[in-house]
Amino acid sequence: MTKEKDVVESLLIDVKTTAKMLNVSERTVRTLTKRGELPVVKILGRVLYSREDLVKFVKQRSKRELNEKNEQTDPTPGLE
Repeated sequence: MTKEKDVVESLLIDVKTTAKMLNVSERTVRTLTKRGELPVVKILGRVLYSREDLVKFVKQRSKRELNEKNEQTDPTPGLE
């Protein structure tokens, strides 16, 4: 049977692990946090990140990148 500690660790991760998961530096994670782009969970002074929130963040970024790319490659008719 899984211990409670194992369940908590699988739900919440620290800055270092978050950076590894997103393939960015720890500084970038902190910057995104300060900007309010990455929500945090604070427990006893520790800043932790929810895996669920990270998945949402990546999905939102992917959609935004796709939309921006489509806008650049799909000119408005009649404005060429």
